[in-house]
Amino acid sequence: MTDFDELGPGETELPAPHESDPAESLDEIREAALRAGLEAYDLTEEDLAALEGDAAPVVEEALPTLAIIGRPNVGKSTLVNRIIGKRLAVVEDRPGVTRDRVNYRAEWAGRDFMLLDTGGWEKNVTGIDLSVAQAAEAAIELSDAIILVVDATVGATSTDEQVVRLLRKSGKPVVLAANKVDGPQGELEAAALWNLGLGEPYAISALHGRGTGDLLDAALAILPTEMPQVEVPEDMPRRIALVGRPNVGKSSLLNKLAGENRVVVHDVAGTTRDPVDETVEIDGRPFVLVDTAGIRRRVHQTKGADFYASLRTQTAIERAEIALVLLDASAPLTEQDTRVISQVVDAGRSMVLVFNKWDLVGEDERFLLERSIEQDLVQLRWAPRVNLSARTGWHTNRLMPAVDLALSSWDQRVSTGRLNTFLGELVAEHPHPVRSGKQPKILFGTQASTRPPRFVLFSSGFLDPTYRRFIERRLRENFGFEGTPIQISVRVREKRKKR
Repeated sequence: MTDFDELGPGETELPAPHESDPAESLDEIREAALRAGLEAYDLTEEDLAALEGDAAPVVEEALPTLAIIGRPNVGKSTLVNRIIGKRLAVVEDRPGVTRDRVNYRAEWAGRDFMLLDTGGWEKNVTGIDLSVAQAAEAAIELSDAIILVVDATVGATSTDEQVVRLLRKSGKPVVLAANKVDGPQGELEAAALWNLGLGEPYAISALHGRGTGDLLDAALAILPTEMPQVEVPEDMPRRIALVGRPNVGKSSLLNKLAGENRVVVHDVAGTTRDPVDETVEIDGRPFVLVDTAGIRRRVHQTKGADFYASLRTQTAIERAEIALVLLDASAPLTEQDTRVISQVVDAGRSMVLVFNKWDLVGEDERFLLERSIEQDLVQLRWAPRVNLSARTGWHTNRLMPAVDLALSSWDQRVSTGRLNTFLGELVAEHPHPVRSGKQPKILFGTQASTRPPRFVLFSSGFLDPTYRRFIERRLRENFGFEGTPIQISVRVREKRKKR
């Protein structure tokens, strides 16, 4: 790539011809000539930065894990929010709001660690409560150390004592937190928890922050200071967010892909409220799956836990690289579905449309459904579509090829030479319409970044939105980009005035 800073006024560095690939040589010659033409225009520092491309992603290190365990409604998620300093965990003044184990990155006294929030553990429960308890038990096994949270105002219950026995059996180091202590009376109530046999109970108020510093000092003292060396793969696991309106089968699909019950699944809509990160191996490759809470029709109309869960879902989309948008094939497309899709596109994430519950659609109805889908999603023909059944596993084997295709498109970069050759042929074949006696001219084009592919076009005048959409459509026809949104920005630049 030519560096203008090293050239004198009016000088142009033309690349040497490639004997092996004449087409590539012509592309590079065209690129150099067009770049030289840009010298006559006023370019900003931002323009020059766009011509250089983006940097490589950063790899994160392995961190010790601290789990927050306890029976329902003792303030576990409130303590999580206090530790991480943000309202990320969903909190509501009733038991059972947290249902899955949820990871958050935290820092205290200069040390980074992972914080694992869990649902309340109870014994002899059935249904969804049993799934929640099993998820909490799995969190104990995954953690390096544990904070057991007990409600000091209630005292040690039989359930608390059963949790203590469970923790002793695990052999993991434990710190005892006596929560909801707001005064001298609470201090006395907290002291009574010595009877649990876990050592000193740390009197805290997760709501107001009282005593949490001493608690964290004690917790970090039992966390391992060095993590075992883990071989880091050449490519970090790709992050996949499972999104969609409530009860379309997101958690069922996650469990099917993982090959085991990783998250809570129940017929009740809205079972998942926090985004849940799960590292799974699919076809011998690691992926991070994020199972998200169902997105409601209007965020501002939701209340309590559902309101915060909607915000968490948006965060999960932004943190992911690709979104599997689950749609219910047995029901018509809704406004909620289109809202979810818009969130993914606006966030610039690659996407696969997953029509779940396809097995519930009769053979005679499938043809009409296919036509209806094509009409409703006419603007999303670029998104791969997979029809499957998360419950039975039917056609789930078709999902990963679609994911690979979308991610490769999301990562794809078109060389500047090829891009400008494409734009030259496009403009020659279909020039921009004349507006007010003037015809805008595309001076130069470059792909400024990937993930998602973002193209910057320098032009002598404003390009109509219809012409931009035409360029996008032809970009897809020529270079693929299946499964990823494309961002095209136009920078109108005027010629530098002669002095």
